[in-house]
Amino acid sequence: MKNLPKLKLAILTMVCIVFTTAGLLAQDRYYYQLKIYSIENESQEQQMDTYLKTAYLPAMHRAGIPAVGVFKPKAEESAAGVIIYVLVPFKSLAQFESLPEILSADNIYQTDGSKYIDAPYNNPPYIRIESILLRAFKSMPVPEKPQHTTFPAERVYELRSYHGATEKIFQNKVEMFNDAGEVALFKKLGFNAVFYGEVISGGSMPNLMYMTTFANEASQKEHWAAFGSHPDWNSMKNNPNYQNNVSSIDKILLQPTDYSDF
Repeated sequence: MKNLPKLKLAILTMVCIVFTTAGLLAQDRYYYQLKIYSIENESQEQQMDTYLKTAYLPAMHRAGIPAVGVFKPKAEESAAGVIIYVLVPFKSLAQFESLPEILSADNIYQTDGSKYIDAPYNNPPYIRIESILLRAFKSMPVPEKPQHTTFPAERVYELRSYHGATEKIFQNKVEMFNDAGEVALFKKLGFNAVFYGEVISGGSMPNLMYMTTFANEASQKEHWAAFGSHPDWNSMKNNPNYQNNVSSIDKILLQPTDYSDF
């Protein structure tokens, strides 16, 4: 009985360690903001490129966000010339929330980005901005930079969005990625994913989004052919537990700009 207080202390310490570890693991999952700029002409595209390259990305680096992705649709896509995607990874929601204040206090950003920031109503640099917020999958909690050696214009970055009929069915697809091995198979086959994430705020929920990358168009086709014929995928897709968990798929082929960090 003399050791009872020590035993209680030991148990309490273990419990604290478990909860602290769980909290750290939860914080390790990144959040992503996907900003989708709609533009209507070459002038706006040039304005956006200048702003993103010379003001926004450098400011993000100063703010402690080392890598930001900027992507445009490939020429064969109907959205070519009218959409720009900007991917911003955040270590936490607190970092996401504090960013506007940080940019407001960044005098270099305010100067370098003045043409964008102070653009007149009759000459805006874009039409509209759509913002999607995602939380990284537990099976890939942080973003990864692909290491392709081809020129950016040759590369193919494929952005996919999988929609579920209901929240519960959508979560079943997320489970398929994380626990049934879909992410693991993509990794095994060398799909060079930038991120996988659950959309927690967006205009087309419930859905998940992910981006895989390839050195060129031929590589993209070869990788998907290998995936579609792989026994692990056939086992997953025929598993009764994972039937009808995607109601529709949106996909677009992108290329990184020459100043993109990804």
